[in-house]
Amino acid sequence: MATAVTTPKHGGTGGSSAVAARARQVVKAYGSGETRVVALDHVDVDIMRGRFTAIMGPSGSGKSTLMHCLAGLDTVTSGEIHLDETEITRLKDAKLTRLRRDRVGFIFQAFNLLPTLNALENITLPMDIAGRAPDTAWLNRVVETVGLADRLKHRPSQLSGGQQQRVAVARALASRPDIIFGDEPTGNLDSRSGAEILGFLRRSVDELAQTIVMVTHDPVAASYADRVLYLADGRIVDEMLDPTAEQVLDRMKDFDARGRTS
Repeated sequence: MATAVTTPKHGGTGGSSAVAARARQVVKAYGSGETRVVALDHVDVDIMRGRFTAIMGPSGSGKSTLMHCLAGLDTVTSGEIHLDETEITRLKDAKLTRLRRDRVGFIFQAFNLLPTLNALENITLPMDIAGRAPDTAWLNRVVETVGLADRLKHRPSQLSGGQQQRVAVARALASRPDIIFGDEPTGNLDSRSGAEILGFLRRSVDELAQTIVMVTHDPVAASYADRVLYLADGRIVDEMLDPTAEQVLDRMKDFDARGRTS
């Protein structure tokens, strides 16, 4: 299996990084007997801290399932998943809920903002629910990074789609989570707004030392990452470091061609 490996131009930690999340021999299956479908097939992967990782693959390849399992949003059939040194695959529901609340951030296609709250209130809502006061200095850095300083008093209905997704990004960053997961975070945005959001995610890695894992089908979006993982039939079949949009597109075309000839 050929793997494109070049020196990453992104990221600020240099050398080897600590592992923020890891999966070992993870299987996720649905159904049983003849109707059994294997979404993840003995997956091993390390997600490095302070890096931006994109997960790609054709529809049904298991990319969203992998992200959901890594994030503790879905259970595994077998295998282990660790966030930092915590194995989440055996946690009880209450502890897993607290871990997701305190240590994990999420960004999805749907902005999931409360219409009755302004931008700042939406950003701090998870911490308010948890009974934690935000770190003011950090919150100001996050707001500056995503360019929302002049929109904090606006409600979602007064914001464009791109601005609403900026609020969602700031909300994910505000509690300083160990890791942020994004499921097609630019899928509902036009190309300009999508590029802005991806730029903010890139800056959060470079300037705020954030760890981001993003599922995407878009080669341009994947080119913002330090590393692209490719899934097919529930397995990681390739990876690319320091990708360009053209390289990602060529690799996806190659996978499509293999699929048609197999």
